[in-house]
Amino acid sequence: MSAPNDTLSPTPAAAPTATAGSQPGIGDIQVADEPQIAVDPQAQDIDDAASDIGSSIASSKTSLAESIYNYRVENGRTYHRYKDGKYSYPNDERENDRLDLQHHLFLLTLEGKLGLSPPNEEGSKIIGVDLSPPQAEVPPNVRFEVDDIEEPWLFSRPFDYIHSRMMTSSISNWKQLVQRAYDNLTPGGYLELQEIDLMPQSDDGTLRPDAAIVRCFALLGEAATVLNRSFQDIPDLVNVMRDIGFIDIHIKKVKWPSNTWPADPRYKLLGEWAHENSMSGIEAWTMAPLTRGLGWKKEEVQAFLVELRKEFKDRSIHAYWPAYALYGKKPEVDGQES
Repeated sequence: MSAPNDTLSPTPAAAPTATAGSQPGIGDIQVADEPQIAVDPQAQDIDDAASDIGSSIASSKTSLAESIYNYRVENGRTYHRYKDGKYSYPNDERENDRLDLQHHLFLLTLEGKLGLSPPNEEGSKIIGVDLSPPQAEVPPNVRFEVDDIEEPWLFSRPFDYIHSRMMTSSISNWKQLVQRAYDNLTPGGYLELQEIDLMPQSDDGTLRPDAAIVRCFALLGEAATVLNRSFQDIPDLVNVMRDIGFIDIHIKKVKWPSNTWPADPRYKLLGEWAHENSMSGIEAWTMAPLTRGLGWKKEEVQAFLVELRKEFKDRSIHAYWPAYALYGKKPEVDGQES
């Protein structure tokens, strides 16, 4: 990206089973579905292989003085205070460490790339936007602002690239968000969205409709609707982007296995990291939505988590989550088409 402009990166703090087969295209854009993942014939036991990953990842964060923050404390976790309640997930050290792990999972998913859109030039200036103050040291070309991306954007100049990751169930109006991104891009600039479909799937029927994993994310979907943050159909964002005016839209889908059940080494590695991400994050993903949205008690959530974690470890359940990266370009001139 050229130095005069900035890159904007909004940051967080992402039913019945699906059947195998190609996903239909969105308009004239085809979402290439991945083939069914071959199962490791030895993957019939409980998966503890990934349980040591989290403890081996060193956190690079430097905590600022506790007195600076007036965080909401709830059920043993801390949450943002600015625009209290808009984002349902914690902002504490445990969650920040998990986000470090999840960042590595995305790097594995995208084969070492931060994004799939054409790269920016070296020396880009980056603005991160969050509801919580930053809790880590950042490079000199990066600065964070405490702001709400669902409010009107008041930036003084447009951006070459706007990047958003794992914001499903955190946005009330995706069309409005994409429109604001479009309005704040330079001609020829790109918007990239990286999200997962939060409803787990299986290609071989091993994820039963009554499984705890299925029930969990169905309940989270109900809670998200109550909290006015409904789950977003990620492939449909292609239509949203096209309707607003983006061109050269691309979408990539990669499956995140629930643990190390796949035989293929790449998917086994993705499953290892996705498993640790789920095991370390499931309390954060469920506690506030289920207690705030559906009226559960903390003890009820914790009891449910015991059943959930058991299924996450079960390698006879061949579940996965579709992860997506989609990006599009703002035309360089009015009326330009892809």
